[in-house]
Amino acid sequence: MANSDSDDLPENTVSEIKSLTGAIERLTAALHQPVSPEVAIDEQANAFVFDAATNGLRAVDRVAAPPLGLLLGIDRAKQTLLDNTVRFAEGHSANNALLWGARGMGKSTLVKSIHSHLLEKTANPPALIEIHREDISALPLLLGMVKKCYRPCILFCDDLSFNRPDQDFKALKSVLEGGLEGRPDNVIFYATSNRRHMLPRQMIDQEGATGIHPNEAMDETIALSDRFGLWLGFHPCDQEEYLAIIEGYLKVFKLSPSNEWQAAALNWSKTRGNRSGRTAWQYVQNLAGELGQKVRF
Repeated sequence: MANSDSDDLPENTVSEIKSLTGAIERLTAALHQPVSPEVAIDEQANAFVFDAATNGLRAVDRVAAPPLGLLLGIDRAKQTLLDNTVRFAEGHSANNALLWGARGMGKSTLVKSIHSHLLEKTANPPALIEIHREDISALPLLLGMVKKCYRPCILFCDDLSFNRPDQDFKALKSVLEGGLEGRPDNVIFYATSNRRHMLPRQMIDQEGATGIHPNEAMDETIALSDRFGLWLGFHPCDQEEYLAIIEGYLKVFKLSPSNEWQAAALNWSKTRGNRSGRTAWQYVQNLAGELGQKVRF
């Protein structure tokens, strides 16, 4: 058998090649290792957005959220989530929560309002960190970042659904269950969804029509949603609640409309096709504009 090319090289050259090859192999291995950078959350900020492109946290100077008392028609969900979040902020046991149901009824607003409430009422309020649903596969990385922080952290995903179940399921399970290590004591996860089991409707229809075992996708998502300790349902408000929400806004912003504002508000809801907290707020914004005023939280 012919000698290899390396047999013809000087011994010191062969040694250098081996050393360089080893260094390249170690560098390649390091580049393929998941990185969980140690992050010191800015003490001057209380809310952040996770940027998957940079694997960093962007501070949010101001979170727009109404006072907790203005969220009407969702009393049970509001009190349950508030109690759970207070326990978490005080270092006690608390559950991950899924807020699901009717659009425009304050699911994401409730999370933000409770966070703002705790900033004023507790000595050690948690940081609120939002992750976009398209970045849900990066949850394990984010989890590794925040578990090293001294502050309690609420991870929040608005309008959660699974466009890539294989990746997203695994990522979310790492937060809900935490693998072998368990969920870090300083982390809790809140999510909102228009559907209780979070699957897009077209995915459910496709699985039912073409799947070998049509119920498997549904069973898998139900099993995942079962891992949320709290399920909080939100339902459309009735006419009385809708008008009460608007009246609360009028008092807070000191707006003085004509006596016919109720009829105008009901007509506004008819043009939108629903009565909800969002519809009520949109009416108040329009009314404030008509009165030559500006309202914001």
